Amino acid sequence: MKEAVLLGNEAIARGLVEAGVHVVTSYPGTPSSEILPAVVRFMQEEKLNIYTEWSVNEKVAYDVALAASYTGKRAAVAMKQVGLNVAADSLMSSVYTGVKGGFIVITADDPGPFSSQTEQDSRFWGPFAKAPVLDPSSPVEAKEMVKRAFELSEKYSIPVILRPALRVCHARQAVAFDEPAILDRPASFEKNPNRWAATPRFRSALHKELNLKIESIRAELEKDEGVNRVSSPEARSDTGIIAAGICHAILMDLLEEHGERIPVLKIGASYPFPRGLVSGFASRFGRVLVLETTEGIIEMQTRGAREVMGREDGTFPREGEPTPDNVLAALRKAFPGRFGSPDPAAEDLRKALSKVNLPVRRPTLCAGCPHRVSHYAIRKAFPKAIYAGDIGCYTLGTNIGAVDTVLDMGASIGMAAGFYHAHKMDGLEVPVVATIGDSTFYHAGVPPLVDSVYTGARFVLVILDNAITAMTGMQPTPGTGLLADGTCGNKVPIEELVRGAGVKFLKVHDPYDMEGLISVLKEAWGHCCSPGGGVAVVISRHPCLLHYRDARISIGRVSVGEDCKGCMHCVKNFECPAISQSGDGKRAVIDERLCSGCGVCVKVCRRGAIVVDAHEER
Repeated sequence: MKEAVLLGNEAIARGLVEAGVHVVTSYPGTPSSEILPAVVRFMQEEKLNIYTEWSVNEKVAYDVALAASYTGKRAAVAMKQVGLNVAADSLMSSVYTGVKGGFIVITADDPGPFSSQTEQDSRFWGPFAKAPVLDPSSPVEAKEMVKRAFELSEKYSIPVILRPALRVCHARQAVAFDEPAILDRPASFEKNPNRWAATPRFRSALHKELNLKIESIRAELEKDEGVNRVSSPEARSDTGIIAAGICHAILMDLLEEHGERIPVLKIGASYPFPRGLVSGFASRFGRVLVLETTEGIIEMQTRGAREVMGREDGTFPREGEPTPDNVLAALRKAFPGRFGSPDPAAEDLRKALSKVNLPVRRPTLCAGCPHRVSHYAIRKAFPKAIYAGDIGCYTLGTNIGAVDTVLDMGASIGMAAGFYHAHKMDGLEVPVVATIGDSTFYHAGVPPLVDSVYTGARFVLVILDNAITAMTGMQPTPGTGLLADGTCGNKVPIEELVRGAGVKFLKVHDPYDMEGLISVLKEAWGHCCSPGGGVAVVISRHPCLLHYRDARISIGRVSVGEDCKGCMHCVKNFECPAISQSGDGKRAVIDERLCSGCGVCVKVCRRGAIVVDAHEER
């Protein structure tokens, strides 16, 4: 049997392929981004016929995969935790209508959070939507849970949520390969409006049917030791442990490391909650310690059985991702004297390190990134504007002072309209500039742009087009025309969408021509203020240098001349990582290893101290 060390997301992809999946859709977002590319890779290696798609947003991805399920195909949709907010409408309704072919909703959680707006716990969608939720604790278990999820989905005609957290998605483990199942299922949609297009009259009946399904699934999972199981049931202890997800994996490692045997109930299905199993387990102990990520959803449903230790009483942290250190700290509280004491030397080192005032290197855009120039130009053109920002690499425009708000994907445009209307009520004319990336514009920017034109809002919208979804791993956008499997689709130009929304002012400009971009931005604001004006759109377009290496433009060797007086404007206000302060603090220096040679900093320097040696090859 073949075996390979896989990333957790790759293991999930392998599980999908081995389960005979027919359709997989996704919208990229850490920590879920690697799932779809891995499906493509395994599909090509095994020479399988699977439809894969990078959709424009999570709701579209959900709807495409769900429709395939309606025809009898096995389908899955993958996204990060905040992506399910976008697809929530479809989730809530599809649990009522049910499915035909197996349908899995993979939502990868980001406790920390490391790459997200929130630490949202996707397990809450289970009781909210009444959808089963499986919570894997390792890559191997994630792969197997994919297959179990398809079985449950098809047996009960219901969408099933698979919720891997960050440390499952990005862990690596040796995974055994099984032969992919080949399911010969020609697409066949059976018309049944009472189910697929149910009006409120029929929804009540569907809800009753759903409740019966959930109780049947609960009874089945109560007995499924592959999902919910007890370890060391014979061990003597006054305290039992209930653990889920990555917390269970960490716990088992710590128990082995300390040579401890304690009864542990692993919850692999947080919904339907195995009430009988938990009640029976908890009744054996004076108290129960609950370890889970991220919120206390199991703890909440366990309370009343016995004294419960966990997040609510502070035994386990209420925010942040679980680590071996905080799991061990919880064990020491729950089992005094059994897990040793904190190492005094380690504690002293921790305290000493906490007092060290180390410089913080904040995240920054890459050297030569066109987004940096765009933000700098916006600041120069409108130094006193309100800057509505969005989700993507360009969120780092905060470092340059060109981003005031960041809410969620697509919100910059709607918020810019809100800022305009709020000031207009008071007769004030304040420049408002919204920034949004190309992928984010396709994802959620078109509806608020239509609304802004419709309501007569006036602001400058700068679409930062680098022809890729850079922040989440260089996935293509509709503007590139490339599909998930590398084949060509049809390009959807941003310009046509903007014009179709009714925008009258639209210009495309290369941000490397910074002075020209500043002039275009001012012209755009002039349109906003004109009698017949409205939203003005500027597409600031230059390929991502990290992805399109052949598109890099180098004007020569850039260096700092003798005229530099150490004002550090280039370091503090332009913040290119190739430019830093000299050791003596008296001047700026350029690191040739990082410099892309774009030459924009030459125009940024107010003293003309940054120069290009056109005679020296880079």
